[in-house]
Amino acid sequence: MIVKDLSNAVEFRNKWDKFVLSNINSTNYHQVIWKDIIEKTFGHKTYYLFALNDEEEIEGILPLVHMKSILFGNFLISLPFFNYGGLLANGQEAIDSLIIKAKEIGSALSVEHIELRHLIPLKNAHDLKLKTHKVTMLLELPDDPDILWKGFKSKLRSQIRRPQKEGMSVKIGGIDQLDSFYEVFSINMRDLGTPVYPKKFFLNILKSFPKNSWIVSVFYNNLPVASGFIIGFKDVLEIPWASSIRKYNRLAPNMLLYWSILEFACKKGFKKFDFGRSSPNKGTYRFKKQWGATPHQLYWYYWLRNKEQLPSINPDNPKYKMAIELWQKLPVGITKILGPMIVKYIP
Repeated sequence: MIVKDLSNAVEFRNKWDKFVLSNINSTNYHQVIWKDIIEKTFGHKTYYLFALNDEEEIEGILPLVHMKSILFGNFLISLPFFNYGGLLANGQEAIDSLIIKAKEIGSALSVEHIELRHLIPLKNAHDLKLKTHKVTMLLELPDDPDILWKGFKSKLRSQIRRPQKEGMSVKIGGIDQLDSFYEVFSINMRDLGTPVYPKKFFLNILKSFPKNSWIVSVFYNNLPVASGFIIGFKDVLEIPWASSIRKYNRLAPNMLLYWSILEFACKKGFKKFDFGRSSPNKGTYRFKKQWGATPHQLYWYYWLRNKEQLPSINPDNPKYKMAIELWQKLPVGITKILGPMIVKYIP
C-alpha cells in the first residue's frame, strides 16, 4: 500500500472527501477543507496523508499538523484546536502504513511526540500510548423540539425561562453575527486566562461552510451576553465554542443559548447534538449532563520519540498557573492582539 501527502497530490482532493463522506466513523474534521483553514489562519505546515490500494483508491487517511514553538514544543497533531481527527481507515493495512509514514515524518522533523485524537479506539495501536482523560457529551435529538422540552426537568425549564422573562432575545446568523460572537468569546477567554483565537479563524470557517455553520447569540438590552458557534456534519450538530459574560450569569443567558441551539438543531433535522469534550464529573460535564447528554469516551493516542512522559499542554498543568493568572488581569483589547500569536501553538 502506497502512502502519499495530499500537498504533493492535489488531484486526490475529491477522492479524499468522498472517502470521508462514505466512512461511517468520519467526523467533520476529517474533511480536507480544514487543511486550507488551518494553513490560511495559522500558517502551520500540514501533512495530509492517505493510503492507496493497487487501484489507486483511498483506503485510509491521516491529517497531521506540525506545531513548533519555544513555549509548547515541537509535535505533530491530528487535529489541533478540535476534539477529533486521527486515523480513518478501512483496514489494518492502511492503518499500519499511515502510522509508519507519520513516524517517519515525525523523526525527520525531530518532533517530541505525535498526538492522534480519536472518537473510536484503534483496533491495533502498535506502540502508541493512550490517554482516556476526556469524554465527549452527546445528546440524541427528537424530530420535534417540543418532545425534547417536555423531557427536561422542571428546574431546567425554569432556568431557560428566566432570561426570557428578563427580556433577552436570540439571533441566529452567520458572518452577520461574527462581531457579537467574537466580543463575548474574547471576554470569556480572558476571564478564563486563555489566549483567544484570531477573528479570521471563525471567518474562514463561516466562509468555508456557508450552509453548515451558524452563530447563535443572546442579547440583553441590545448587547450580546452569550454566544455559540455551531457546525453541522452528517446528522450531528456540534458546538465547538460557546461563551457567556460572567456578570450576566445570574440571569442565565447560557441556558437560553443552549435551548435555542437545541431547538434549532431539531428543526434542521439533526439527530445528535455534540456538546463537546469534558473531564468526567467536572463543572462543564455536569452542565452538559443536565440536558440529557451522555458521555462517550475519547481516545487520544501518542507516539513518543525520545521521552516516556505523556504531554500535558492544558490549563490544568501547574506550570501554566502563573501565566493564566496574569492573562486574566489583562485588558480584553490587549488579549485580542497578543492572544492569536500565542494560541496558534496551543493544540
